[in-house]
Amino acid sequence: MAIYSIKDLEKLSGIKAHTIRIWEQRYGIIDPDRTPSNIRYYQDEDLKLLLNVALLNKNGYKISKIAKMSKLEIGQKVSAISPINIEYGAQLDALTISMIEMDEMKFDRIISANIQQIGFERTMLEVILPFLDKLGVLWLTGSINPVQENFISYLIRQKVICAIDREPMANGTKTPKFLLYLPEGERQELSLLFLHYLLKSRGNLVIYIGQDISLSDLKDVYKIHRPDYIYTMISESFAKEPVQSYVDALSHSFPDSRLLLSGYQVVAQEVPSTGNVTVLKSLEQTLHFLQNLDRDIPARANAGNA
Repeated sequence: MAIYSIKDLEKLSGIKAHTIRIWEQRYGIIDPDRTPSNIRYYQDEDLKLLLNVALLNKNGYKISKIAKMSKLEIGQKVSAISPINIEYGAQLDALTISMIEMDEMKFDRIISANIQQIGFERTMLEVILPFLDKLGVLWLTGSINPVQENFISYLIRQKVICAIDREPMANGTKTPKFLLYLPEGERQELSLLFLHYLLKSRGNLVIYIGQDISLSDLKDVYKIHRPDYIYTMISESFAKEPVQSYVDALSHSFPDSRLLLSGYQVVAQEVPSTGNVTVLKSLEQTLHFLQNLDRDIPARANAGNA
């Protein structure tokens, strides 16, 4: 059973601590417990109730009306809200509820409704990625636990893999070929999987070899596939050593491929775009690169694949 401070509730619900106190005192929405030193604390049921109340409130229900509802009625009202018609912030709240309650059905209902109406790519860009940004803040502040994070990350990973699988396999001798991997020490692969989807949905050939890949193993794969592009993300590794030495080793080992690099350490350590190295500092830059990919196909791709 988790214990939350009022600041945790503020971060998770988006409701200011001052407002939460007013809702407690004026409407009795939640009734916090107190430590021996008289400090408020909240439990899982309090958090779930507040998230549901916040969701209804953001969808036009007055707090005075919500306060008169039973927990069952509140739950029924929340379930009746169409996930595609609720506003942006409320969707993030609803996803947060599904994570806190570890409710796969609720998560699937929200995401599937979005995919059906606006497509998978927009759902990722407009719903899932902003939710993951929020999740990162909650994780850093200790407002969620590893089990909850793992639960929701796995569900998102499933959605991305299913979307990748639905896209047809590219063919053609002049189709750009991408090799995607994460180096040793890197294990957060959701962003890499999403890039796999973006590339495949745009008709590119993708060789995905996953996470924790050594330079030696990368060289072995390279000998087989000779990709036009090699893409990797460096965020967790090389935090205490220069990442440039690793980038130089990649550039030297694969001179005939364009190296595409992103991730926190690449940006923080100011790795330059030079030679066959291109640094993509943000998702916006990556999408722009993909949009202009036809003009960027390396000369080797046209010569070697002809």
